[in-house]
Amino acid sequence: MLLQNKQTGVLIEIEDTVALINPAEEKVCGRVQSGEEEQDPEKVAKYELVFPSGEALPRCWVDAEYRAAL
Repeated sequence: MLLQNKQTGVLIEIEDTVALINPAEEKVCGRVQSGEEEQDPEKVAKYELVFPSGEALPRCWVDAEYRAAL
């Protein structure tokens, strides 16, 4: 799955979608998509990520207490 760093605009290929949708995980493993060579995987904080359209990640993916506010 491709997501975008909201500050730099760089695309990041997320390797572990299970960690992405797990609200208890604060960081996910991904590869920056820049240049022709594949980059090494690195941990990226979820709060830095948005969908390529600019839409934020669903709250249930980033906040373990998302139901408490209801």
